[in-house]
Amino acid sequence: MAVLTLTDEFTSPVVPKRVFKALILDADNLMPKLMPQAIKSSHIKYVKHRTDALDEEKLTYSYTLIEGDDLLDKIESISYEMKFEPTPGGGCKGTNVSKYHPKPGVQINEEEVKAGKEKAMAIYKGVEAYLLANPNVYA
Repeated sequence: MAVLTLTDEFTSPVVPKRVFKALILDADNLMPKLMPQAIKSSHIKYVKHRTDALDEEKLTYSYTLIEGDDLLDKIESISYEMKFEPTPGGGCKGTNVSKYHPKPGVQINEEEVKAGKEKAMAIYKGVEAYLLANPNVYA
């Protein structure tokens, strides 16, 4: 039962505090407005997560997915640690460490995980485009 750990980094021309507010603090309100079709067409019926840590000053967020219709057959949980840092050019660098905890005897398919991460990156890019087009939002 090996834990699969993946680290993703991304950069943005948007300052870290705005990205953090949009993606973390107000995601429940913003995502349905920006991407209603993506949410409606999702094959996931429900997901339950637990917030492990939230630090608005350090711009870090850790949470764990502990239940969900898409997780039940292969994965016990998935934990995420997200951090947003300023870059010298005025934007930000984001880091996301994901840890996939499989059920006993299950091998996690890394290609399936990467496909899911590509969908998450598309959501991030949509939020980034919204923030760039609306410079006063989440300022």
